[in-house]
Amino acid sequence: MPLTLKPRFVGNVYIIHCAGRIVLGPETKALEAALDMASHEFSRFVLCLSELERLDSIGLGLLVRFAAHLRKRGGDIRLAAPPDFLVKLLELTMISSSLRCFATEEEAILSFLRQPPAADAPAPRGPRVLVVDESADLCVFVRTVLARHGFDVQSAGLVRDARVFLQAGHVDYVLVGPSTSFLPAESALKTLTPLAPKATALRLADDFKVRDAADATDALLVLFNLQRTP
Repeated sequence: MPLTLKPRFVGNVYIIHCAGRIVLGPETKALEAALDMASHEFSRFVLCLSELERLDSIGLGLLVRFAAHLRKRGGDIRLAAPPDFLVKLLELTMISSSLRCFATEEEAILSFLRQPPAADAPAPRGPRVLVVDESADLCVFVRTVLARHGFDVQSAGLVRDARVFLQAGHVDYVLVGPSTSFLPAESALKTLTPLAPKATALRLADDFKVRDAADATDALLVLFNLQRTP
């Protein structure tokens, strides 16, 4: 089965669900390209391998090499739900100490989210906002605007990932965008609010993504009772 990659993100963790084979040829090139592209913004990766069918020496070498590269930046790659053949392969090659494995995807994600920040990492600024929307670009836009007003903005692409994030720490605001899988925004807020009962629950208008950037900025600032900065 050819390799298929389904990426998503939660907080500062980038998740890639891999199904099929990671072997020499187009498969390893596709995975390497996906890792390289995401590494411009992320240094913490979880690879979900529950549907992995085969991993050859080139594929394994890619994972070890990229993990070493990320560790130089304070990040890592962690493997979630590896099939039995991969667990045995890692033990046989004595690479299990280099690539940490977790029984479930949630455990792998939480291992990052609960990890203490590095000693030289900047302290979180201001109120923490969790924005939930499938569009990475929308999340970047919200983060950019609110960061100028001193907010610490984290994001999750799926409601279930937002639930995982909320297990790892508190937030002051939960902001749900118009693009949430399987759940309307109102239902998503009702699902998340019990996990952050002290947080202010907010949602973006359904047409937020198609507004002019200036209008979208104004709408976001109004939502948070902020004034535009010069």
